[in-house]
Amino acid sequence: QALFGQLPDLHEALLQDAAATLAADPAAQGLFEVISSYPGFYATALYRLAHALHQRGVPRLPRLLSEYAHRQTGIDIHPGARIGRAFCIDHGTGIVIGETAHIGNHVQVYQGVTLGALSVAKSQQGLKRHPTIEDHVVIYANATILGGSTV
Repeated sequence: QALFGQLPDLHEALLQDAAATLAADPAAQGLFEVISSYPGFYATALYRLAHALHQRGVPRLPRLLSEYAHRQTGIDIHPGARIGRAFCIDHGTGIVIGETAHIGNHVQVYQGVTLGALSVAKSQQGLKRHPTIEDHVVIYANATILGGSTV
């Protein structure tokens, strides 16, 4: 029931993601093209659904959705990550966004980016292990940001 109540918000978030991609990519010809053919948008859409389910404690399905997106696009976004509005993944192959990553609004990420954790003991899995990316940040190709850093 609560998930259905959140659907209008998910729709609005996805429209903002598509608009951000259209604005950031000079090759994009329109929203329909972004929504129908951009792997970064596809992975973000499945992430947003998986994240909503993850927040509600739904078992397994959020991870199945994220792994399906990973297989289809090469983009690995953990459903526990927190990603703000107007998120843009361009040329998304090889992107990894970890479970405790926090990403602000109006962030652009390019191919090969890893927002990962340093190696920690299993007993520390509940701690924030991944970076925080603030609003209006662009992370270019092959950047690796590990641990609890803030950018």
